[in-house]
Amino acid sequence: ILTEGFPTYGGLSGRDLETIAVGLEEVIDEAYLTYRIRTSQYLGEQLEKLDIPTIKPSGGHAVFIDAAGFLPHIPPQYFPAHSLAIALYKVGGIRSCEIGSLMFGTHIENKFVPAKQELLRLALPRRVYTQSHVDYVIDCFKEILPLKRDLPRYQILSAPKQLRHFSAKLQAIQN
Repeated sequence: ILTEGFPTYGGLSGRDLETIAVGLEEVIDEAYLTYRIRTSQYLGEQLEKLDIPTIKPSGGHAVFIDAAGFLPHIPPQYFPAHSLAIALYKVGGIRSCEIGSLMFGTHIENKFVPAKQELLRLALPRRVYTQSHVDYVIDCFKEILPLKRDLPRYQILSAPKQLRHFSAKLQAIQN
């Protein structure tokens, strides 16, 4: 029961059920919510000071960077948010998520239709990151700033029809 759980209650282990219960208690704790939201605001404010455009207001769970605004030299069909995600991972080992044309772009009658926005999501999972982690993310963006004009475009080599952003194979194209 502690590690595997029963199918009759969804197969969740006791540990997972306890984690859910603690999370439900925390999300109604005003002090915790204030801290969580302020952490997101802080990250967004610091990125804006670096002239990295973000969607405002910052959310309680994530900060979204406007990758199209930050990397205007990379057109949507070459996935600017994905390029930024790769740069962030290379510079600091930071995982982020492209929410743009790789995820939502389509082809209609052999014409590329981009997503409405090119965003990079920096998620802030509950009870994971400290202030020093958030400052580290900011420092990594400081390292990316002088490299931004050289970040490559990407093209899809192969991709499944469904959920291509999870398992597409891409290739960098130098600008």
